[in-house]
Amino acid sequence: MLAVAAGVGVAVNGPLATTTLGIAGIGVGFYIDALTAIMVALVAFVGLIVVLYSRNYLDGDPGQARFTKWLCLTLAAVLLLIISGNLLQFALAWVATSLGLDKLLLFYPERQAAVLAARKKFLASRLGDLCLLAAMVLLHQAFGSLDYAVLFAGAEAIRVGEEVPAAIHAVAVLLAVAALLKSAQFPLHGWLTEVMETPTPVSALLHAGVINAGGFLVLRFADIISLSAPSMEVLVVVGGVTALFGSVVMLTQTSVKVSLAYSTIAQMGFMMLQCGLGAFAAALLHIVAHSLYKAHAFLSSGSVIDLARASWSPSPGGQPHPARMAMIVGLVLAAALVAGTLFGATITGQPGVFVLGAVVMLGLAHLITQAFDERPSVYVVGRTVALAVVVALAYFGLQWTVEHLLAGSLPPVQALRGPLDLIIVVLVALAFAAVTVLQSVLPGKADAPLWQALYVHLANGLYVNTLANRLVLRLWPGPPPPPRPMIASTPASGVPS
Repeated sequence: MLAVAAGVGVAVNGPLATTTLGIAGIGVGFYIDALTAIMVALVAFVGLIVVLYSRNYLDGDPGQARFTKWLCLTLAAVLLLIISGNLLQFALAWVATSLGLDKLLLFYPERQAAVLAARKKFLASRLGDLCLLAAMVLLHQAFGSLDYAVLFAGAEAIRVGEEVPAAIHAVAVLLAVAALLKSAQFPLHGWLTEVMETPTPVSALLHAGVINAGGFLVLRFADIISLSAPSMEVLVVVGGVTALFGSVVMLTQTSVKVSLAYSTIAQMGFMMLQCGLGAFAAALLHIVAHSLYKAHAFLSSGSVIDLARASWSPSPGGQPHPARMAMIVGLVLAAALVAGTLFGATITGQPGVFVLGAVVMLGLAHLITQAFDERPSVYVVGRTVALAVVVALAYFGLQWTVEHLLAGSLPPVQALRGPLDLIIVVLVALAFAAVTVLQSVLPGKADAPLWQALYVHLANGLYVNTLANRLVLRLWPGPPPPPRPMIASTPASGVPS
């Protein structure tokens, strides 16, 4: 309710900011705008659901009180981070969020997989903290204050000027790197896939809330980061690679929760890619949609198998023909191009909005193919095509609406900056088109040695996380595993030996 009231106040009066309580622009303050209101409402809603769920989930567990304490403290730190109006306060809440999450990840300290994941996350987080601290020092030297109002006004003055100082480029790159480290981006993504040793509510809170702190950092300081082309390119390259990597590896996982973890890595990559391409409002919409979906997915993960069994039916049409599948992929991309053009989201005008729209539409390619392959009829085909049109219009319409609602809180959508961004946009669209086609082809080639080898390599995440584990264990050796209890053998006759 407070977030909704704040949103109404922002809509009527503009951003609400308090004066900084501190010295030389360093202290405590609050800054409420449309971005703050949306994120507070999101985190508060997801946090409430997780707290209520954990009350029953851990009922009777001897550590329930300890779990609830750290869960609430972590939520409070995330909310404080969102409403902060001073970078020092933001940094303190940033570190507090990480430390609170560490306690939750080690809720079962005897589980060595949890210890290893927590250590990898701890090292990545401390690197991010150092980047944020360095950026904070440089910003105070440049503007003489850490207050948001002063920082944003200074960034606008630089934007109007002709040249961006080298210190601002350094600040933007440091902020971008801190956000990437917080969001489990490639190649430091492995810890996020290994936090399954914690209670399910922790996974829901992490994937639907805490992991978004990196994205919020980019959105909160978008006025500064968008001044620097190098920082934007870092977001584009790392985000694009992570999105493709996470999406492909996710398809090979047999564990529901690990598959969801790789899905989160990929979605955070998409969000960073959007920010790097200047589609900040689209990135915020992505955060909201992903958080609500992923919280529900984790909290209901225990019933996924039952749902899959209940909904399974044999496919009468067999595997789709590769040529037909490729043709439908091309038509889907063309539909995304047409729908995006209607709302101004062209490849050159709004590349960040277009590229995710193309990926969303590619997700419908299998549905459309099944309409043609399995039970072809005018009604089924017409309904499926109409659904695809509605999805395209809904996606680009929502992007357009959010962009106008957040016009005073985030920089406007940026056009294509140069050939590198164009190459990346085209490669992302083509790569996911190829993945879509391969999804329909691979089941028929399951016995081929080449595809089996590829599947094994992808299922192991191309062994990037294995190398990270070896490095962490070398730098931070863990305790030896506890001895396994001896089990007496029993012969078939039932007489103990």
